[in-house]
Amino acid sequence: MASIARWSLLLLALLCVLPTLTTSKYVGKPFIIRGRVYCDTCRCGFETNKTTYIPGAMVAIKCYDRKTMDLKYSDTAVTNEHGRYEITVQDDHEDQLCRTVLVSSPWGYCKVPDSGRCNSEVILTRSNGAVSNLHFANAMGFYKDEAEEGCKELVHQLLYADF
Repeated sequence: MASIARWSLLLLALLCVLPTLTTSKYVGKPFIIRGRVYCDTCRCGFETNKTTYIPGAMVAIKCYDRKTMDLKYSDTAVTNEHGRYEITVQDDHEDQLCRTVLVSSPWGYCKVPDSGRCNSEVILTRSNGAVSNLHFANAMGFYKDEAEEGCKELVHQLLYADF
C-alpha cells in the first residue's frame, strides 16, 4: 500500500512540475514577428499574380492597453528587397491589443494604404498555449495610383474561373 501511495505522489509531482519545465524554456525568449508589404497593382484589395512587393516600406508594431487604449509599446521595421520585414519584441504583452501597421511606402505611385489591409493583429503572449516565438502577420498593402494594364482581364478571370 505504501508503494502505491509513493508512486501516486511521484506521478502527481511529475504532473505538476513537467508543464512548468516545458514552458519555462520559452520565458524570456523574444517574439519574432514576420510579415510582408505589397503594392496592389490592380487595386483589388488583395494579392494577385500581378502584385509586387515593396522594398524599403516602413511598418510598425503597436500594443495598446485593452481597457484604456493607451499605447504601451511601439517599434518599427523596414522591409527588405523582397518586401519582407521582421520585428523582434522582447516582452510578453499578455493582455494588450497588438497589431502591425503600415507607416509609409517609398514608392510615390503606390502610397495609399488599403484600408482593409493596412494592419494585422498579432498575439504576443505565451499565456494562450502557443509556445512558438515566431509569429506571422497578414500581408499589408498599399494601392497603386492607377491599375496596371491587364488587370481587367485578371479580375474577370478571377471572378468567372471554374474551380
